[in-house]
Amino acid sequence: MDALDRVVKPKTKRAKRFLEKREPKLNENTKNAMLIKGGNANLTVTEVLKDIYAVKKPFAVLYKRKNVTRPFEDQTSLEFFSKKSDCSLFLFGSHNKKRPNNLIIGRMFDYHVLDMIELGVEKFVSLKDIKNSKCPEGTKPMLIFAGDVFDVNEEYRRLKSLLIDFFRGPTVPSIRLAGLEYVLHFTAVDGKIYMRSYKVLLKKSGCKIPRIELEEMGPSLDLVMRRTHLASDDLYKLSLKQPKGLKPKKKKNISHDVFGTTYGRIHMQKQDLSKLQTRKMKGLKKRPAEKSAEDGGATPKKSKSA
Repeated sequence: MDALDRVVKPKTKRAKRFLEKREPKLNENTKNAMLIKGGNANLTVTEVLKDIYAVKKPFAVLYKRKNVTRPFEDQTSLEFFSKKSDCSLFLFGSHNKKRPNNLIIGRMFDYHVLDMIELGVEKFVSLKDIKNSKCPEGTKPMLIFAGDVFDVNEEYRRLKSLLIDFFRGPTVPSIRLAGLEYVLHFTAVDGKIYMRSYKVLLKKSGCKIPRIELEEMGPSLDLVMRRTHLASDDLYKLSLKQPKGLKPKKKKNISHDVFGTTYGRIHMQKQDLSKLQTRKMKGLKKRPAEKSAEDGGATPKKSKSA
């Protein structure tokens, strides 16, 4: 049995908090990514890993030492690192004569490799090369995908889902306009994928809505798809399964029309209106003249006793 698979009983409060943090939850923590350098990584691959780590921080772990492994042939080392660092996403960089400037992006399910796609870097412009202002660390990016192939081809559709998983960042309940300051744009055309990152500049427009300009920030990558390792449909469906606690409870007797208006149906028993208790008000009381008219004559007033 692997040392990481054993049932560990915490001996200290710190260890107990650490294990509770890794327990399954209804609302999972933000996914962390591990960036691993292969045994023969060159300078370009190392700079790509550093720049993506700068974009992904603080939800990333960068391994600076070289690790001699081949993910498409043996995945045990990736699964070991995933358990050790509690990361469900990974980016592996390597370089050789057959596959130069190679990146393998993938994700885990239950600490086992689910999807894995190999990309080749044909052109790279780092953060340092573009002399513009950068976004602060931990900024949640806006993701834009251009190209029909992302919706037509199954491999590109999985790549789109993988990139969204990798760069989406934490889930936020609300958004403010000033927080929309970082854009990641992916374009698929002619068998290549172009990754560009921009900083959003809000300029004065003379009205309430500001004028938006995009300023290239870096990193910039021209990628080409190579090998793929995709999960089967059954395993992929199992990985998307949500716990019952997250599923919204079905509300009875509620319907919606085409305009989004909500209608509710109420079932009530038949009421006996003769027994209905109404509120007695002064305005509803009958006047003496009305009472006398109903009785057919005026009633004499009582004389005051001496």
